[in-house]
Amino acid sequence: MDVPLWLALIVVGFLGYKLIRPPLWLVAVLLIGGYLLADSLFAPLIDPITK
Repeated sequence: MDVPLWLALIVVGFLGYKLIRPPLWLVAVLLIGGYLLADSLFAPLIDPITK
């Protein structure tokens, strides 16, 4: 069964939020920080680590 990556991320994120209950500001900071970091000069440095 092939599951799209975006669907798997939504499900894992939803379950993680429901089970752990982090503050919403922390979730927002991680999402925005990850988005900005992926589009920065550090992206080539992080790419080998995430593979």
